[in-house]
Amino acid sequence: MPLTRREFVAKSSSCAAHLALLAAAMPRAARLRWPGAPHGPLAAREPFGSLEKLSDGVWALVSTPLGGDRTTLSNGGIIAGSSAVLAIEGFNQPQGALWLAGKARELTGRWPTHVALTHYHSDHANGVAGYFAGADHPELRATQRTRELVLERNQPADASRARALGDAVLLSPADVTVLDLGGRTVRLVPRLGHTESDVSVELDDPGIVFCGDLFWNAMFPNFVDAIPTRLSASVKSLRRKDDTIYVPGHGPVGHAAEYDRYAEMLDAVELSARKARSAGIPAADAARGFTLPASLGEWTLFSASFYQRAFEAWYRELSAPSGKSV
Repeated sequence: MPLTRREFVAKSSSCAAHLALLAAAMPRAARLRWPGAPHGPLAAREPFGSLEKLSDGVWALVSTPLGGDRTTLSNGGIIAGSSAVLAIEGFNQPQGALWLAGKARELTGRWPTHVALTHYHSDHANGVAGYFAGADHPELRATQRTRELVLERNQPADASRARALGDAVLLSPADVTVLDLGGRTVRLVPRLGHTESDVSVELDDPGIVFCGDLFWNAMFPNFVDAIPTRLSASVKSLRRKDDTIYVPGHGPVGHAAEYDRYAEMLDAVELSARKARSAGIPAADAARGFTLPASLGEWTLFSASFYQRAFEAWYRELSAPSGKSV
């Protein structure tokens, strides 16, 4: 029997189900317009996304799931040095990781030597086994908590994904990990807020940050696992003074203006949630009455349930005993 809309959403803690439903609900013209113009020259284009060149040896995969193709769902990327190549994200399906690995070989001459996962959600991790489909097996980097959550929560369970994660080199939950790709240094920075274990992938020259789901560009984020105060802190700490390209977990590539708009949106949610809770208004009622300030422009919104998740996350954290995590 087909799942109802409510059941479908309830069975997924990640973004995948919500994006699929959003794709079905949005007019075709809006779906095509949402990703915006490519940030740089296109290295490849598929129904599920476009591979955009950000700089020499750096590409962002900007996924376009609202068209209905769920191969990748999340954004990701490639960073190449003279002796190694890093692929970012495992995507929703193994075909997505396999495709990105193939493009890495076409563009750099190498299959990815390293893979980094930014967090556990299925649209970022479930397809990671695709990188291990050939003879060349990369070194997978993830935090221990990300590995645990993928294996505990992500469905359907998959033996090849479990094997890939079982061999992962675990990242420190507190210290920055530095990867030398040969003439190019990449920093894997442990953070949290979107989930209890997030990682950003950062370059200083040129200034490029792959933010995972700590940044959503022009799409209201999923607060399902959020720790709101820590999310806000991570977003603020990711912001750089120098010119930087920010690759979000979902949505088009952005610069400072888009990133700052996202931070302002989070502040608007926090202000409303704190006021509503202080007034004794239930989270669901507060969310129904909430609208983003017109000054923040347009945001793609799956449904008002995303507002409710955001308010519930804030109420949950504000109600937690002092000094205890939520």
